[in-house]
Amino acid sequence: MTDVGTAYDEIAELYVEFVKDDLAANPFDRAMLDLFAESLRDNESGPVADVGCGPGRITDYLASLGLDAFGIDLSARMITLARRAYPGLRFDEGSMERLDLADGALAGLVAWYSIIHLPPDRIPDVSAEFARVLRPGGHALLAFQAIETTDAVEAFDHRVIRAYRWPPQRLAALLRADGFTEVCRMVRKPRPGERFEQAYLLVTKDR
Repeated sequence: MTDVGTAYDEIAELYVEFVKDDLAANPFDRAMLDLFAESLRDNESGPVADVGCGPGRITDYLASLGLDAFGIDLSARMITLARRAYPGLRFDEGSMERLDLADGALAGLVAWYSIIHLPPDRIPDVSAEFARVLRPGGHALLAFQAIETTDAVEAFDHRVIRAYRWPPQRLAALLRADGFTEVCRMVRKPRPGERFEQAYLLVTKDR
């Protein structure tokens, strides 16, 4: 994952320009983030981690919805840009594989296209780590490139560094093994500029 952090360090400024208007133009993304926020408000909100936050745009949107959101990212340059853009929010360097958080510290967690760079055999440990830091009844929202024609995870040539797209049913089953229950699943067709279907999984921690 050091390579992932370095790759995003190198293109951080370009990435900020590339995604700066994406959320405003994408009602599907906003709808899932809004649903996530409402689910937390219905279940006593608390700290929410945006894991793999990049330049902080999703963290900021979550905060605008009234959540106590903070960001975590591998890329030191991304964290610098996020702190500069959103000085009122907290951003920390860190890895989703070893979150510097206490057990049950979070009411919610967002992994917005941030699991995609992990080799598939390391995702079960990440799922367990997400379960560790979420309190019972907490929610997690994952966004990722999808593949629905097979149950196999497929590598693809992401613009920044190698990535993987997941069958939503396989990722949901993996999360279920760590005590998560699926609340909502959405798969949408590619928008202009996208090559693949996009998926969103909203889950809650049972225990």
